[in-house]
Parts: sequence; structure tokens; C-alpha cells
Amino acid sequence: MSAKKIAIVNYGMGNVDSVGNALAHLGGEYFVTNEPKRLDDAHAIVLPGVGAFGAAMDNLRRMELVPALERQVKDKGKPYLGICLGMQLLAKDSVEQGFFEGLGWLDAHVLELPPGPDVRLPHVGWNTATVKRPSPILERVTEDSHFFFDHSYHLACDESVVTSTCTYGATFVSSVQKDNVLAVQFHPEKSQRNGLKMLRAFLNFVASH
Repeated sequence: MSAKKIAIVNYGMGNVDSVGNALAHLGGEYFVTNEPKRLDDAHAIVLPGVGAFGAAMDNLRRMELVPALERQVKDKGKPYLGICLGMQLLAKDSVEQGFFEGLGWLDAHVLELPPGPDVRLPHVGWNTATVKRPSPILERVTEDSHFFFDHSYHLACDESVVTSTCTYGATFVSSVQKDNVLAVQFHPEKSQRNGLKMLRAFLNFVASH
């Protein structure tokens, strides 16, 4: 049986190469695309991203990727991994630099991280993810597992989909899962050994899906 192919969606919002390099290091087979039809060739989809929510949704719509993603992930049930902005785009809407509608796959909203005396935005650097419920991609995450974050906004959602949280002044959601949809606020491709463990777990999830 041939290896399962991962499509990394390139919609102009960065860090595509670093995600691909991390998957390749783990022996994962992937291709990068911004063409809706090419997603038919994938067994799973990764949506990475850094930058502004509104610009990201504009790009996805302009490239006609929104209906393609919905068909592949929601209708066909292909595994999806959202990274950083790719997690926030799952929300119904965001208040980043205005008000923008998202994919709406989760009953969630994107809000600014709350201010505090020791809080500088963006939240950049290493922090600990605390597992709240089992998730295929968090199987090897221990209590002292650190990941790299770079964001000023966070996902506010129902606790039923939250798989881990992180504290930076206040506690925010660091990963979610709803059926075949998985997403993380941190950057596994920049998180060294722990990030590679998480991506390995995602490849295992794809292989068994």
C-alpha cells in the first residue's frame, strides 16, 4: 500500500516550507497546493498560517478553496490539521482588525488575548500545553512538553472540543478536536522534538483513518 499523501494548503499566509520540511523529516509524503481540485489527491489536509484572519479568509475565498476544503474535510471526512491561524480560521468569526467571518466549522470566536501586567502581545516563545482530554495528536505530550507560540489572538470555544490549554496571563485554548478536525495554536514545525512527536502522531492518525 502506498504512503498516504498530505496536502499542505498554500494560500499565501506563510510557513508552508517549514511544515513540509518537518513532515519530510518524519518520512511523510506531502505536496503543496493552492488548487482546489488537487485536494482530491490528498488523504489528509494541513492548513498552516501566520498573519491576519481577514486576509486569510479573503485569500481562501479568492482561490475558491473554502468549498473545496468543506467538501474534502466535512463531507468526505479527511483528516485536517490546522496550525496557528489554521486553527483560528475554524471559528465562526474573528475580531482581529475588524470583524470577519471564518469557516464556521466550530462554534467558536477568535478574540484578543486578555491584557495583564506580565503580558506582552504578541505571545511569542515557548510555553507548556496542558492536556485536557485525549486526542490522537497529543498521545505523546507529557506534563512538561513545551511548544512554540506566536499569536495575539485566541480561540474561544466550547470545552467539549478543547484538548489542551496554555497559560499566558490567562488560560487559553492550545488545541482542539472535533471528529476528523484537529488543530493547534502553537507551531509544531518550530517546536523541535515535541513538535515532531505531535506531527508523527498526526501521520499515524492519517494512516489509521
